[in-house]
Amino acid sequence: MPDSIKRICLWSGPRNVSTALMYSFAQRRDTKVFDEPLYAHYLSQTNAKTYHPMAKEVLESMENDGKKVIEIMRTSTDKPILFFKQMTHHLENIDWGFLPEMINIILTRDPVEMLPSYAKEIENPTMKDVGYAKHIILLEYLESHNLPVIVLDSKSILMNPEKQLQKLCAALDIPYDPSMLSWEAGPISEDGVWAKHWYGNVHKSTGFKPYSSKSTPFPERLNPLLKECRPLYKRLQKLSL
Repeated sequence: MPDSIKRICLWSGPRNVSTALMYSFAQRRDTKVFDEPLYAHYLSQTNAKTYHPMAKEVLESMENDGKKVIEIMRTSTDKPILFFKQMTHHLENIDWGFLPEMINIILTRDPVEMLPSYAKEIENPTMKDVGYAKHIILLEYLESHNLPVIVLDSKSILMNPEKQLQKLCAALDIPYDPSMLSWEAGPISEDGVWAKHWYGNVHKSTGFKPYSSKSTPFPERLNPLLKECRPLYKRLQKLSL
């Protein structure tokens, strides 16, 4: 028989405020968070392990078999709410048959802001790295199977965290908890081993950083990728909470 656990999958792209959202849910007493449980699987299945920072440490610290990871997600009962922070592009050679058992959220961000941030770490990102195309494939899969999907734009969270978290909790059919608005500075025990490389800003924070638009010029070398990403983002933006 199905259990009563709410299993939430946040399907994000990189540099989309997903870590801050994970920290937000980690403040709830009724929730356990999981940090990118499919990351090692993804690295094991692709050439991303040749250019991702700390790839060796990630592969050594986590379960590499995606089937086993999915089974853990499906059967864990630690708390009434389980929050899996995921990257959409980690769905590499994975059977999507588990998705009906999850509450699926797609988290997106304007590529004009996301791409320069990501390119500071991954010098020459491609569409496979940034997730926009995979977001659309996931969206269409969920829609074609009549599965509910929540779309979030990271900017809206930063513009008004309390309002957007209230809307998100309502969409998830869980009570809103004001503790989600703030946390203590520093890491949390659920952080992946890669946190020391990627989570510096979040570790310095005690809540969602107020939104501010980018003031530096957009890198010209990223224009071709931006052209690919922009219409995909616009499609998602129209559906966002």
